[in-house]
Amino acid sequence: MKITYYGQNCFGLETDEISILTDPFITGNPLAKDKVDINDLKPHYIFLTHAHQDHTLDVEAIARASNAVVVCNYEIGNHFEEKGLTVQRLNHGGNLEFEFGTAKYVNAIHTSSFADGSYGGQPGGYVFVIDGKTVYMAGDTALTMDMKLIPMQFDVDISILPVGGSLTMGVDDAIIASDFVACDKVIGCHYDTWPQLEIDHEQARGKFEIKNKELILLEIGSALEL
Repeated sequence: MKITYYGQNCFGLETDEISILTDPFITGNPLAKDKVDINDLKPHYIFLTHAHQDHTLDVEAIARASNAVVVCNYEIGNHFEEKGLTVQRLNHGGNLEFEFGTAKYVNAIHTSSFADGSYGGQPGGYVFVIDGKTVYMAGDTALTMDMKLIPMQFDVDISILPVGGSLTMGVDDAIIASDFVACDKVIGCHYDTWPQLEIDHEQARGKFEIKNKELILLEIGSALEL
């Protein structure tokens, strides 16, 4: 499986047959808009963690161009179904089988509303099992004890955790989160997009290294193989 970073919380998870995109926010992202062309993205599925604009801005354009299925909570599903998109609803505790494997919707502590202020349901994260590999994508969240439930059911190979602080947990809490989910290999997300979210990359990696953990801060458009 290949994991590609498109900025903020937007990632591509790809196998030989299936392409997944998460939380597409590219055309409004000052760091990504000149590096990523949304017309090049052809996902089969778009998974959404919550309704905030920096996670849903490009959903409609990408889904229409690719005929992607939008996987999301009930309220977000209603929003995009009204726009004529194909939706698969998944709510907290739900676990669905797909041709690529499975996805479980897990708890996150955050807020969730659309750009117009309408309610976007409760935020969440996902545990993906794809080609035998397990990826925990926390979404926008504070540190929460619910993360301790994840290794009771899954052996997580890599975690995608927010590290920007201010609007989500930061580096120090992400280190604790990696303990909670029993996974020492972390891809950072939700950082640097705006001045409020800027982090010191060297310092952040160093804090993880002190705890014998690895923090991976991908360049936009770059990928790793899992």
